[in-house]
Amino acid sequence: MEKTQRMTVLWLSFIGFALMFAAWTMFGVLGIPIRKELGLTDMQLAWLSALAILNGALWRLPLGMLADKIGGRKTFLGCLLFSAVASLLVSRSHSYGVLLACAVLVGMAGNSFTIGSAWNAAWFPKAQQGFALGLFGAGNVGASVTKLIAPLLIAAVPAVGMLGGFVPGGWRFVPFLYACLLLLMALMVTMIAPTPDVIPNQGRPLRGMLRPLHEIRVWRFSLYYTVVFGVYVALSVWLPKYYVDVYDLPLKKAALMCVPYIFASSLLRPLGGWLSDRFAPRKLTYAVFIVGALACGALSFPQEMWPFFWLTLLLGITQGFGKASTIKYIPDYYPKDVGTVVGLVGALAALGGFGLPPLFAALKTATGQPQSLFWALLALTLVSLGWLHAVVVHIHRDEEHVI
Repeated sequence: MEKTQRMTVLWLSFIGFALMFAAWTMFGVLGIPIRKELGLTDMQLAWLSALAILNGALWRLPLGMLADKIGGRKTFLGCLLFSAVASLLVSRSHSYGVLLACAVLVGMAGNSFTIGSAWNAAWFPKAQQGFALGLFGAGNVGASVTKLIAPLLIAAVPAVGMLGGFVPGGWRFVPFLYACLLLLMALMVTMIAPTPDVIPNQGRPLRGMLRPLHEIRVWRFSLYYTVVFGVYVALSVWLPKYYVDVYDLPLKKAALMCVPYIFASSLLRPLGGWLSDRFAPRKLTYAVFIVGALACGALSFPQEMWPFFWLTLLLGITQGFGKASTIKYIPDYYPKDVGTVVGLVGALAALGGFGLPPLFAALKTATGQPQSLFWALLALTLVSLGWLHAVVVHIHRDEEHVI
């Protein structure tokens, strides 16, 4: 019975996270027709995506703590309902200012990762947490949902909408559809999720829950997760524009070119979690940073479209493994504080994802080189690799001293 309940939590959280992640990153595709309709500049478009990412970062720590305190089920349900309302508001927006405000609201969906991580960690034993958190985190594939269906839906639904305008048309149909699906998911969680919930920090004082945040290790994990998750978030919303602007592809084809990258970065997380359970996360993270640095180094130079495609796919593969290995560190070191620590780690990584699209735009403006964004990603990866190596060297020296 307990195994069935654990798997119910895992699959409900996976599907719900995939839907909320799709809503969170939808401006990566919707931004192209929005830019055309409203006459936006590259920087205005970048801020539309960045503000959604920002609000998907700011609430990760308090919501992670809330999930530890009152349970993942209630917190996850609240996030689904809020995200549904925010998506509905996006579908009713007709000006840049209103869209900016709605982008902030829909960004709340991005905080679902922290909540779901805490929910799953509470239900699964330590030996299975890497795989469970990896499978749940594969809900990142929700970004591919938008890439695959949004161009088709935009073309299929008339701009005037249906049912006398109650169902909006054009790009506005996509957030309307997400709002309906999120409400349906909220109903499923209400009816199916097991009760009573497992609540690891029920009754624990706030000061005790915040204590791990004083450790430098938590901040180091945040940098690692920025490389594998923050960069993924930024590229998932930036790559369609890159293909349109650099390779002159139509939106539909540009979106499809991004799908393998997102699939690799998302669907390899369960395998990465299983490998972390079996071999420990440090070795896998080492390999992720080395291969990721090589990919970013090659992408720092102008590439033809297909070499660019394969290199970004390789980068996505490293991110898929790295997101799992980095998160696996946390229940190993902080078994009772997964929501709190994942909250901070995820928040700082998502803040990195927030800052990267404007940085990409600024680098392109300053240099005239569209591939300049990968200069920044290469530097970030090398810093993380250097810090990881320094920590490993320090650990080995301590072990030799004890011997």
